[in-house]
Amino acid sequence: MLAERLRARIASEGPLPVSAFMMEALFDPMAGFYATKDPLGAHNDFITAPEISQMFGELIGLWAVECWGQMGSPDPVQLIELGPGTGRMMSDVARVLRAAPGLVEAAEATLVEASPALKMVQGRTLAGAPVPVCWAPRLEAIRPGPTLLLANEFLDCLPIRQAVKTDGVWRERCVAMHPDEAGRFAFVLGTALAQADLDLIDPSLRDLPDGTLVELRPADAPLIAALAERLHAHPGYALFIDYGSDTAEPGDTLQAIARHEKVDPLEAPGAADLTAWVNFEAVAQEGLKAGLQVFGVMGQGAFLKGLGLDVRAGLLAQGQDEAGRARITRQAARLCDPDEMGELFKVIAFASPDLPPPPGLGRYAPASEAA
Repeated sequence: MLAERLRARIASEGPLPVSAFMMEALFDPMAGFYATKDPLGAHNDFITAPEISQMFGELIGLWAVECWGQMGSPDPVQLIELGPGTGRMMSDVARVLRAAPGLVEAAEATLVEASPALKMVQGRTLAGAPVPVCWAPRLEAIRPGPTLLLANEFLDCLPIRQAVKTDGVWRERCVAMHPDEAGRFAFVLGTALAQADLDLIDPSLRDLPDGTLVELRPADAPLIAALAERLHAHPGYALFIDYGSDTAEPGDTLQAIARHEKVDPLEAPGAADLTAWVNFEAVAQEGLKAGLQVFGVMGQGAFLKGLGLDVRAGLLAQGQDEAGRARITRQAARLCDPDEMGELFKVIAFASPDLPPPPGLGRYAPASEAA
């Protein structure tokens, strides 16, 4: 049982940083959330945009088609998806690739997936895909070449660290055993952050008062560095869609979802998905530091509408009965309305230095400067 192993580890090593607890809860090979189950879909734990409607993946596919042309239509081209869920988005993307003569023959699809259970689901979903499909354990393991990289709800699953300011000192937030309730986990404060870790806190947050909690995302930098290595060696674009904020903000965004409901993130490790908001400004700055072009950040709703969501919805509605038309309208609204996914979910893209801007996205400008 994962909880028992975590209790034993805490007894041996002391309190665990939030990042270590999150990593074990999600990716433990025996009982981690992603290692043991297919959590996606209306009847499981949560539902993502590709599961809501085929329109999402189709429009992302059209985005990739346009980007491929702007790259000079290279053959071969690496079509990569990070955290591909059930494989539904890649299935819809691959179907649309036929819109560009030669792209289906040029594309080599690689899925970066840590979950054995989801790999099996992806294999079934993509069994009839028009492009060859393979898997890789990480981005760096994929052979180099011109690249189209897609990632929907991937960044929010990267383990985070948390720190709380106490008596003027930033201290690591950790998970330990509850002092009064046997067997239960609880948050505690650990040691003071080292200088290198303090540098991970956004400068605008460092002087906030005692009691402030901030989140550190140490996994973002290595990911963007690996992406930059690819995009500097060969032409390419990368698109990330996720939920989060376009500026650095204090506060606890760690959440656990099980059966479409929020639950206590410490209650049953391995039984719920753990995620945290993405700081898109920090991700953008990592891209700029790595020498990439950065585009966005903009809301998912405006992005999808700019790619033609309304037109696609209208075409799908043709020939449908009243119930079918209503269903398509609901799907489009869920993807785009500001009170649904339209504003909470945001879009950012990266490109090799000499490529034209990708469709639907303007050049990145920090929200602080825009204000």
